[in-house]
Amino acid sequence: QVQLVESGGGLVQAGGSLRLSCAASGRSLNFMGWFRQAPGEEREFVAAISRYGDNTYYRASVKGRFTIIRDNAKNTVALQMSSLKPEDTAVYYCAAGRQGSIYYFSDREDEYEYWGQGTQVTVSS
Repeated sequence: QVQLVESGGGLVQAGGSLRLSCAASGRSLNFMGWFRQAPGEEREFVAAISRYGDNTYYRASVKGRFTIIRDNAKNTVALQMSSLKPEDTAVYYCAAGRQGSIYYFSDREDEYEYWGQGTQVTVSS
């Protein structure tokens, strides 16, 4: 059984920074990612990372502001967010999948098998 637990959300002013962390337990995981869901909106992809961090991928609106970091020794994946904007306000979810090679990553929600409960990020203007 895989469990993903997010932490690090909170309230921050526009232009500020936050670091989200996701602790994974259970079986070995391959690619991992972060998604977010704003009120009244569909959940959307934010960032993904392959098993050993060789490959990362970001949605266009966060590229250059967000960084996904993985520490396999600690079974954690983090999302370092800077230059935050009010439109980044959402519940952020950590997710993980097992398919593909060690270089594989995905921006497709349906390819992720495991999900955390989410952590709220609110950016005030």
